[in-house]
Amino acid sequence: MGIPGLESKHLWLSFPFFSMFLVILIGNGAILFLVATEPTLHTPMYLLLALLMVADLISTLALLPKLLCIFWFNDRDIAPNACFTQMFFIHGASVVRSALLVAVAFDRFVAVCEPLRYNAILSHSLVGRLGLVALAKSVILILPMPLLLQRLPFCHMVIPHTYCDHMAVVKMACDHTRPNHIYGLFVILLVVGLDLLLIGFSYGLILQAVVRLNSRDATYKALNTCSAHIFVIFVTYIPALFSSIIHRIGLNIPPHTHILLANLYLLLPSMLNPIIYGVKMKEIRDKVDKCLCRGHE
Repeated sequence: MGIPGLESKHLWLSFPFFSMFLVILIGNGAILFLVATEPTLHTPMYLLLALLMVADLISTLALLPKLLCIFWFNDRDIAPNACFTQMFFIHGASVVRSALLVAVAFDRFVAVCEPLRYNAILSHSLVGRLGLVALAKSVILILPMPLLLQRLPFCHMVIPHTYCDHMAVVKMACDHTRPNHIYGLFVILLVVGLDLLLIGFSYGLILQAVVRLNSRDATYKALNTCSAHIFVIFVTYIPALFSSIIHRIGLNIPPHTHILLANLYLLLPSMLNPIIYGVKMKEIRDKVDKCLCRGHE
């Protein structure tokens, strides 16, 4: 349906969404290009950052092209298998993103608490294994969602949403959907709850190490090392938790407000991540300045 209640404004809404699409493609693509072409950025932190950008691009490409087709061409049809595929990639990319944020938290812990052993602990092979673990976690947790839905008969054939969100599709079923609700809640608690617990544990150890530092400059440097990641954590988890709570509790919020929030919690991190890392991380700023200077020569 797109955004229920705002059908007459779909064309106007397409402009900010298309702008976000361009910013995501250009921002994440630029970071990936820099990491791929600059040997000095072939470090664990930036390799994890590159994997995060890939997850953001997959989520965006699974969501926005169909959304823009609804806004521009009123193309609302989607085949069942295409719907389940979109669901898998959108939710799967979110799980990968969350797992990679845990990996980045571990990277920041090693950088602050074990700086002399950083290269020994965080090798390129370990980064590769962390990426594979994130991917495996995503497939194992998200694949059952469309598989459980395929067994159900559906009484309604219209999804009041802009994409095949798991809970939006579950509500279309006319059979017993309790297992789907339970499994969806289990995934949220396991992904968001466990990942936030691990991130909090890492930052608790980082704060302990920072408190022991006697030098103000060293303290500032240690905190600045983590600042970009902290911003990204807030941008990623707060909108996602708010949207999930609204979906399950059923607060008296207009449907179009909920649908807009459900889109923003997916798109905002993808749009803001390259901006946050580009502003907060000196190495990326220097490489961007270097590329711009080459372009003016």
